[in-house]
Amino acid sequence: MAADDKKQPIIVKRVKKGGHAAHHGGSWKVAYADFVTAMMAFFLLLWLLSQVPQISREGISEFFKNPTGIQGPGGASTSMIKLGGAMDMARGEDTKKQPQDKTQVVTVVRYEKEKEKLEELLQEVKRTIETSAAMRQFKDQILLDITDEGLRIQIIDKKNRPMFASASAVLKPYTKQILHEIARVINKVPNKLSVSGHTDGTPFVKGYYREYDDVEEKTQYTNWELSADRANAARRELLSSGARKDKISRVTGLADSVPFDGKNPGAPANRRISIIVLNQKTEDNIKKYEGRGDLSAQELEKLISGANKN
Repeated sequence: MAADDKKQPIIVKRVKKGGHAAHHGGSWKVAYADFVTAMMAFFLLLWLLSQVPQISREGISEFFKNPTGIQGPGGASTSMIKLGGAMDMARGEDTKKQPQDKTQVVTVVRYEKEKEKLEELLQEVKRTIETSAAMRQFKDQILLDITDEGLRIQIIDKKNRPMFASASAVLKPYTKQILHEIARVINKVPNKLSVSGHTDGTPFVKGYYREYDDVEEKTQYTNWELSADRANAARRELLSSGARKDKISRVTGLADSVPFDGKNPGAPANRRISIIVLNQKTEDNIKKYEGRGDLSAQELEKLISGANKN
């Protein structure tokens, strides 16, 4: 009996799962890693989109809104619903719109690629100015920029160093050399050219009258005639330097209507020749509006310029 009284008590240990100990598991780490990866991908996407030009983003956006190319309300397709794998049956008017919309996207991409080529051409003209002995000394008189119409090359007058003989359309020898070098570079691209002449605001006071063969009365020679003659002198020099005749799209004289220095009408820089390597959009607009006989050359210039910005 004494042995039974001395039995040891049985102790049962129970381990409860969960509670605070559960927080030390690894599942939350996996979820956090997935979240961080997703955020990295998101910010990478935002960075990539920031590198894409606006016009390309619009084209991409339009494609995802309406990948079929068929326009309907809100950009959605208005084609009939496919049943049992049947062909997509488009409605009458929508089939006409489809190729037009696809052409629009292709045109946008073409315009963007062309802009890149004009940027490359600008850099090549800059290199030519720096390496050509004939042009380097006049580099402060040769201005380059990209406009809505294309690559613009402006040759401006400087005090005591004009591009033309005073009050005439006779090119200085060094101006001919500059035009020769410019022609050599821009002949490498198929784009057409626009040449415009500009004068300062000083009235033409030579009292010079010019008589046209087909007009009996004499006409006073003004800055309008002078700027047009200077533009044509530049055109002839470009042609003699190897430019093809069909490369010249338009030649205009704008007198002092578009001053370089608007605050100083008599500034030498207002006397200039502007050569624009036209982009395709401008060429298309020139063809579109050139038949407008109700417009003057200046009104036509403004109309085309406004269309390029749309």
